[in-house]
Amino acid sequence: MSEKFEIFNLDMKTGDTLKIKGKISEDTDGFSINLGCRSTDLALHLNPRFNESAIVCNSRCSSAWQEEHRDNLCFSKGSTIKITIEMLADKFQVKLPDGHEVEFPNRHCYDKISYMSVKGGFRVTSFKLD
Repeated sequence: MSEKFEIFNLDMKTGDTLKIKGKISEDTDGFSINLGCRSTDLALHLNPRFNESAIVCNSRCSSAWQEEHRDNLCFSKGSTIKITIEMLADKFQVKLPDGHEVEFPNRHCYDKISYMSVKGGFRVTSFKLD
């Protein structure tokens, strides 16, 4: 079963930190956390893929995907994890379990994020915007 969690009025600004906790499904191939203005314009698409043992990051502009960044997967199916995303002027600083970090450039130079979605095999148990 695929979960979907969407917020259309997230008021995330430069310097803010988003903390998301949740449980990864036992039988999922992956999930995605998306931040942007709308689903077709994403500043950050964070996509752990268990079938590829990779975390794929990308951005999307007017429905067109841009160049992927890949990193090693540092968590497993069935686990409960916390992901922290800090929005800086020039990049997103993503803190993952076990001290693993991923940096992804703020390609669109967004200073405000209003849209967030979590899709796939990840059930959000809590989220907080600081």
